[in-house]
Amino acid sequence: MFRRIGNAVVRHPIWTIVAWLIAAVAIVATAPSLPSNSDESSFLPSSYESIKAADLQQKAFPSAFTPSAIALYQRTDGGKLTAADQKDVARITTELGKKHIDQVQKVVPGPPSKDGKYSMTLVQMDSKNAGQPKQADAAKELREQAKELAKGTQLDVKLGGSAAQALDQQDSSKRGEALIGIGTFVIILVTLLIIFRAPILAVLPLVLIGLVSAVANGLIAYATKLFGLEANSSISSILIVVLFGVGTDYFLFLIFRYRESLRAGDEPKQAMINAVDRVGEAIASAAGAVIIAFLALVLSTLGFLKQMGPALAIAVGATLVAGLTLIPAVVSLIGPKVFWPSKSWQKEPQNARFAALGRGVQRRPALTAIVSGLVLLVLSLGSLGYKATFDLASGSMPKTKESMVVQDEMQKAYSAGAAAPTDVYLSSTDGKQLDGSRFKEYARKLGEVDGVASARMTQLNKEGTTADFTVTLKYEASTDKAIDAVGRVRDVAHSEAPDGTEAFVGGMSSIYKDIDEAVNHDYRTVFPVAAILIMIILGLLLRSVVAPWYLIASVGLGFGATLGATVWIFQDWQGHSGLMFMLPVIMYLFVVAIGTDYNILMIARLREEAREGREPREAAGMALRHAGPTVAAAGFILAATFATMMLAGNSLLSEMGFAVSFGIVVAAFVMAMFFTPSLTALIGHAAWWPGHGDRAETPGAGAAGSGTVRHDEDRDTTAHDPAGRRG
Repeated sequence: MFRRIGNAVVRHPIWTIVAWLIAAVAIVATAPSLPSNSDESSFLPSSYESIKAADLQQKAFPSAFTPSAIALYQRTDGGKLTAADQKDVARITTELGKKHIDQVQKVVPGPPSKDGKYSMTLVQMDSKNAGQPKQADAAKELREQAKELAKGTQLDVKLGGSAAQALDQQDSSKRGEALIGIGTFVIILVTLLIIFRAPILAVLPLVLIGLVSAVANGLIAYATKLFGLEANSSISSILIVVLFGVGTDYFLFLIFRYRESLRAGDEPKQAMINAVDRVGEAIASAAGAVIIAFLALVLSTLGFLKQMGPALAIAVGATLVAGLTLIPAVVSLIGPKVFWPSKSWQKEPQNARFAALGRGVQRRPALTAIVSGLVLLVLSLGSLGYKATFDLASGSMPKTKESMVVQDEMQKAYSAGAAAPTDVYLSSTDGKQLDGSRFKEYARKLGEVDGVASARMTQLNKEGTTADFTVTLKYEASTDKAIDAVGRVRDVAHSEAPDGTEAFVGGMSSIYKDIDEAVNHDYRTVFPVAAILIMIILGLLLRSVVAPWYLIASVGLGFGATLGATVWIFQDWQGHSGLMFMLPVIMYLFVVAIGTDYNILMIARLREEAREGREPREAAGMALRHAGPTVAAAGFILAATFATMMLAGNSLLSEMGFAVSFGIVVAAFVMAMFFTPSLTALIGHAAWWPGHGDRAETPGAGAAGSGTVRHDEDRDTTAHDPAGRRG
């Protein structure tokens, strides 16, 4: 099949390129805009308690005041607010209400702090549009107007709250995307120049993948709208890295093999056909593993991950199609001039370092497997200390952003949980009015829960069937202590609810509690499903039921090592309270899926060497010699491009960038180069049972060969290696 694809695109390169250009223009011109949502509650399905509480609040208290933005005032000299300052606060609050800013429903004064140094203005927005870009726009105008109104006073005013966080997150994301895009571009360009010393080859993947990126983004926008998925601003940054990183991987897989075929004496167009034929199956299998792993995220209960899975799968799918059609067409059209001005492509390099590594694996496979396995195992020990943190807003922007400063100052000036109180909604199950005489006792029991600062009944709906108890925790909403405390509040709220009533606990801490449960559910479903599907792909590629087991086990060790290293770096060394809650899921999918790419490329080359008649140990050594440079180059570029995410300046992308880049380094330079080939050499022919995919197609063929490009005897080719031996 891949030979036919290669024939078609190489014989008709112009038509292939034109078809891509037409498709790109049509998709980009007609694609809808990609929606975005930064509201954490939108990530959860309606079956979770925090969402049930939010729905009940909408029905029972449709006009209830829930601030979306908070203007925090303090004197510029840091002293206590004077009577004149209080008048200025009241004036600014009144003036903001008169502005009639879109989305703003109410603007009311908030309570002063206990130390008298702070005061607040609370702003309610349309709850139906929580987390939407239009509320970020409203926050931008509120921030500008508040600062304008405070001019000439002794007040410093800052805007915080969920809408302001969405605005700052949006701005931070744009800056991060720009830095990641520039960093990715520079890394790919410089690395390819060093590898090939050919400017055309350095620029070509950037241009082609840029075209693929436009197509992929259009297709993602279509899919998002068609299936009603939720988008998050962090996805754009990840997409840039996935498209350019994975795209460059597939470009390198193809170009290295194309160059190898040219060195063996193939005519240029035939060399590209042979390259697509030989490496096409490995690229398709690698992409298939990545796509299936990403699609496994559809099983997630979190909207954020449900959106990310299909989006990344579409991006990799578009990259795969380009790798098998657009890239071969363009390179075959240019021909060997693509390597200009370097002439090193004309001669077979000694690959001394990789040849030496290959000989080491060939001579001591057991020692290699033990040492590389121990490295992975030791690093994996760090994963035992993993803790999760759930504040997506503060995790996705620097602490210096205005909304984050407001959050920190409010924690100091007010109760830590005052910025995001927990609400317990006690509702009648039979439609009868609640017994008000029980409210005081119920509130007292809620207030006695460990971790609760105060609890009181704040409102009753018109029908008298639902009461709202406001519970203020002692801790900031996203901390582990707050999440544990809200769990205890739930237990008491449910057990102490009077007969004929039911209680639902809402608020941000309750949402984070449910997100924690949802992520744990995802660990139990997404992880094993992705692993099983990748094993099936490996089994189909290798025609074996043995190899997929130790290949997926090695990738699992790689995941553990990556998580362990990330915990040591960010939790133990940098002192983070925990890693972002979705990091292990994302890390698992990137390390397992993309890490499998290198295993597939190495094991496919090992099988090819074995088919030339080599024994398992020799085949492993030769595979490392010839596939090693490709894996090293691809692994370095992909790891470096993911590392650019650390430039974004926020903990979410910094943790993600480090974890995925470290995982790829482990996958490429430990698993694919040492652990996998050494295990395959040790297991021998049994690794390919029951398919015997390593058996020589012609007994003895190539047993003494030089290891350069060879073609199966049934191929339509007469290529010879530089030494003149038939391949």
